[in-house]
Amino acid sequence: MSEPFIVAIPARFASTRLPGKPLLPLGGEPMIRHVVRRAQAAGAAQVVVATDDARIAAALENSGATIAMTRADHTSGSDRLAECAELLGWADDAIVVNLQGDEPLAPASGIRAVAAALAGTDAPMATLATPVANVEEFLDPNCVKVVCAGDGHALYFSRAAVPWPRDAFATSRGALPSYLPFLRHVGIYAYRAGFLRRFATLAPTPLERVESLEQLRALEHRFRIAVCVAPEPFPPGVDTAHDLARAEALLRQRGPAQASA
Repeated sequence: MSEPFIVAIPARFASTRLPGKPLLPLGGEPMIRHVVRRAQAAGAAQVVVATDDARIAAALENSGATIAMTRADHTSGSDRLAECAELLGWADDAIVVNLQGDEPLAPASGIRAVAAALAGTDAPMATLATPVANVEEFLDPNCVKVVCAGDGHALYFSRAAVPWPRDAFATSRGALPSYLPFLRHVGIYAYRAGFLRRFATLAPTPLERVESLEQLRALEHRFRIAVCVAPEPFPPGVDTAHDLARAEALLRQRGPAQASA
């Protein structure tokens, strides 16, 4: 990755399922500090945490991250980062990677890959995907699927099981057919700061609302999203108490050396 990039981490306190999620303890410290370290390990030129809560800012003291205090009324992480772009005066052509504040195990290679994917395309936005592991994951509405065109740009994102393998499933639903890549969307994005500002001015769209997926706003407004397959497995983020326990176990498994790599 030759072009420098910024990693911006939206982190709000009022999570619906896990209130105060960025501050929940993981490996003996607040989860948000792990996310910051993942961004730093990826080689970001700047790591910024955009938050609406002073407690999150306080938890990041001496972490090396820049703190941007943003409004509490943003409907999506991208909207929060658009305000961050204004507060920090990012140049329109700056590459900004949106790393969610609940991704404490995000591989550094994946963060670099999404920045490189944007640098190598004329699409205004890029994201990652990884193969769907099995039928259970495919049918799970918490697993967001992405369907791509032949040129690698997204056609649609959905919580539904798409594309539906009609003929194969008519015979058996024991396994996904091998003739088509079934992809799980990884919720990390890269955009130029100028598009990030523009995205925040776009009206929310019907599909965005019904699926509760902010990236559909870009597609419904006819903007392309480049999709790159993640170079290594991307562990799911933390949405529930069960996810937090799983992240804790994975962190212990990796040990100090791997956790900081």
